[in-house]
Amino acid sequence: MNSLKNNGFTNFMKLAIEQAEVARVSGEIPVGAVLLAPNGDILAKSGNRTRELKDPSAHAEVLVIREACRIMGNERLSDCDLYVTLEPCAMCAALIAASRIRRLYYGASDKKSGGVENGACIFSHSQTHHRPEIYPGICEDEVAKMMTSFFGGLRRYNS
Repeated sequence: MNSLKNNGFTNFMKLAIEQAEVARVSGEIPVGAVLLAPNGDILAKSGNRTRELKDPSAHAEVLVIREACRIMGNERLSDCDLYVTLEPCAMCAALIAASRIRRLYYGASDKKSGGVENGACIFSHSQTHHRPEIYPGICEDEVAKMMTSFFGGLRRYNS
């Protein structure tokens, strides 16, 4: 895995963080994603919408990949880049591989449910036909604080 930390890639991650905040305000787990076209234009952006849509697959990554495929008229997003606030889960990592996304940038690692560097580690399986370039740790502290605050608030609420 490559590591860029905060070397000029924060603008798109900040947009993903904005989408995560929209999701949080809506009662969703605060994960946001932004998908860029090959020329760097934004194709799609979204936050998690699983509760709103009553769809367990409505993760931010899934929603932006679906929208980008619709816009591009293709199931392959070979020269596109994805920014997501949290390490994608196994389902989303598999979709990232299937859609042939060129680069994956993400904020915080997800030790419990991640599918890239934790958990299933989808991209290291021999059955995975495509592995994007991976750049973890973009705005990591900000994203980690957002997630800790969200889940800490849930624990207080449910106590």
